[in-house]
Amino acid sequence: MRMTRLFASTLRDVPAEAEVVSHQLLLRAGYIRRVSSGVYNFLPLMWRVLMNIEQIIREEMNAAHAQELLLPVVQPATLWEASGRWATYGKELLRFKDRHDREGCFAPTGEEVITALGGAELKSYRQLPVNLYQIGTKFRDEVRPRFGLLRGREFIMKDAYSFHANAECLQKEYDVMADVYKRIFERCGLETKMVRSDAGAIGGDVSHEFMMLTKDDPNGQKSGENDVIHCDGCGYAANVEKADGGLLTTTTLDGSTLGYTEEKIVPTKKTTTIELLEKCLDIPATLISKHLLYMVNDEIPLIVVIRGDRNVEATKLKNALHTEENPVHEIRLATPEELKERFNTIKGFLGVAQLQDAIRQASPAEKRLNEALQVVLANGEVIPFLVDASVLGMKSFVIAHNKYDEHTVGFNWSASVAPLVEAHAQALFAVQAGDACPDCGTPVTVSRGIEVGNIFQLGTKYTEPMGYTFSAEDGTEQHATMGCYGIGVTRVAASAVEQHHDDWGIIWPDAIAPYKITVVIANTSDATQTQVGEDLYKALASVYPDNVVLDDRDERAGVKFKDADLMGFPVRVTVGKFAGEGKVEVKHRRVKDAELVSIDGVVDAVKSLLG
Repeated sequence: MRMTRLFASTLRDVPAEAEVVSHQLLLRAGYIRRVSSGVYNFLPLMWRVLMNIEQIIREEMNAAHAQELLLPVVQPATLWEASGRWATYGKELLRFKDRHDREGCFAPTGEEVITALGGAELKSYRQLPVNLYQIGTKFRDEVRPRFGLLRGREFIMKDAYSFHANAECLQKEYDVMADVYKRIFERCGLETKMVRSDAGAIGGDVSHEFMMLTKDDPNGQKSGENDVIHCDGCGYAANVEKADGGLLTTTTLDGSTLGYTEEKIVPTKKTTTIELLEKCLDIPATLISKHLLYMVNDEIPLIVVIRGDRNVEATKLKNALHTEENPVHEIRLATPEELKERFNTIKGFLGVAQLQDAIRQASPAEKRLNEALQVVLANGEVIPFLVDASVLGMKSFVIAHNKYDEHTVGFNWSASVAPLVEAHAQALFAVQAGDACPDCGTPVTVSRGIEVGNIFQLGTKYTEPMGYTFSAEDGTEQHATMGCYGIGVTRVAASAVEQHHDDWGIIWPDAIAPYKITVVIANTSDATQTQVGEDLYKALASVYPDNVVLDDRDERAGVKFKDADLMGFPVRVTVGKFAGEGKVEVKHRRVKDAELVSIDGVVDAVKSLLG
């Protein structure tokens, strides 16, 4: 490929829309262009990267005896109704009606259609196990697409599904797929960690994510979508959504040690944050109870009380409330207007100090969602009330009571409420650095991570409601057991940029680079340089077919060098002022200095750099 023909234009300035490094560099280097929110054109360079990633995936999946097929992206609602997910999946599912008024969706995933296919074709234990996979376009109507390809609405994904006669067989395939994934990501040049995860909308009892750990950029920006909790002591690793841990951090939980021996109201003007309240009262956050008002499914209010130094983990909260009978689609913090309407207060001053006598255990007939406690307001409204485990042990602490600019100090739960708090407290807090590893007790570490793949043991989550049975060896009809295995192809590409770049641009891992070599003619008006460049282009292309770019543009050498670094081609061969002496410069993108090589030795030099 010649640069004069390549459909790629570079940008010198960072686009305002780009928040993270991968988004910035893929836009600047001419790999992607935005069409609409979360939807991108993949230009020729990007498409080549994606095809290289897909080829690695195919080679490893095929070697593990998985078989490729292609499922439709437009799927009928009837399949999703059969699995039960039509009503529970949420707004991320793009739904529509066709001209015949039949409901359908643009698939974000393929469990329903593959289960229906397996149920129709795999009717005997003799046909099992089977692992089927596809690579195709998916769509999720994300409420807030961001970070370019890391959280887009339309994306390319490899999803695989395995069918088994029993759980033991599923476990074997699950372990095989875990090893396959490790090889895929290693070949793609990504360092990943396999971590325990929440199954989310996919479902199942066992699931793991493959997370690429990220580092802060020079400006202190943290890329990545989730915290990864990991233990250097025993190797425990989990997504923060799934992570368990003990509260090991040194804390002050008894306010009487700081002089708060009686309950009283004190002024706390403009203390709308925990940090401001700490400074105002000269106390640690561990002596403050923080109350948050959430809205569940956009209509049901919910109060969560948690210790001031802790944060609620949204997925844990959602799982605590969700049931099949009363599914939770969305949880969000209440708006200032909603907070004022119910409690006549503002952020930072919500609390139940004056309402604790109205806290009660819900009877089965009164339960809304899956809560254990309720708060009854003066107007009779009943609001679910959840207590985080971090609150246990707090004595003579600080609590708000819905009055601006004041708090209650020296507060303790009443004799009637304390047993309820202790009995129903649950771990809703996000595990943080220094907490105790749930497996060995060692303080854990927290890193930011990007999910590039996931694997699930689905069990009979789909085959049972969709009525898929097979004839078992003993002659009985049984529900097949399923596994699910996904890789975000576009995420892998963006993650590679996040992990491999410098101040000058992308540094593609050799295996997935769009072109492995660029031959740069420094001065195209110099006949000798042009001829040497053309000859080397042909010689290298004979060894690396369709993997060499010749920069034959009539541009300044500096512009060509900057573009080569920005686009991230692994090896650069520069034909410049030494061409007349029979020498050119060869360097790998990862190293600073080039090596002067004789023209006859260029092919061997490139081979040594590319391994």
